[in-house]
Amino acid sequence: MADGFSGKVIVVTGGASGIGAATVALLSQAGAQVVSVDRSASAPQGAALCLQGDVGDAATVAAQAEKIAATFGRFDGLVTCAGYSNGKSVPDCPVSEWQTILQTNLTGTFLWAQAAVAGMRAERNGGAIVMIGSQLAIAGGRGNAAYLASKGAIVSLARCMAVDHAAEGIRVNVLVPGAIDTPLLDRAFARADDPEAARARSAARHPLGRLGTADEMARAIRFLLSEDASFSTGSCLFADGGWLAG
Repeated sequence: MADGFSGKVIVVTGGASGIGAATVALLSQAGAQVVSVDRSASAPQGAALCLQGDVGDAATVAAQAEKIAATFGRFDGLVTCAGYSNGKSVPDCPVSEWQTILQTNLTGTFLWAQAAVAGMRAERNGGAIVMIGSQLAIAGGRGNAAYLASKGAIVSLARCMAVDHAAEGIRVNVLVPGAIDTPLLDRAFARADDPEAARARSAARHPLGRLGTADEMARAIRFLLSEDASFSTGSCLFADGGWLAG
């Protein structure tokens, strides 16, 4: 596996925690030079470069993409993990919060995908992009309208990009996790009247009977980035503990 990633430059947004941090660590172990992008200044294990800033701000992304090009001279992969939710239904969600969530989750994915395609085109070696969806964007769920809307749009964006860039050797896929034991999920449970009961209900909702782990998602992401997935583009890889089947 290390041979497949040796020397490759892969950007992970939301790289400071959760699925992003696990992905940075795993890809670096596999030989990649991994760039972590996050609002937080925390440096995840294995990152070759850490960039701090707002993934949804076009000027910030452009400047960071230029730094990556100047530092490494190539752009081989992208994983867009940055995102958050507010747990509110449409009537309860202020427009400002709706816009902020979509700015981070969806526009941030779009801006970094734009930067990735530009970098991959410059090298003419193709590349791979993995976007993070959600099982709830497909199954539906209560009280998380902006988050679910952003994740559903990410699936459509990935499918469009997969068709647009297939001839350039750029693959675009979506990982669809179930409920994963991360700080993002902890914050969601904390909004419940009884956080521990909410956690137990979520775990039981998966036929496998537990929450997923960030390391499990990182391994799925590694597969989608690798040559083992060379004939996969425009697809969704479901790593949801059986949520959608159940």
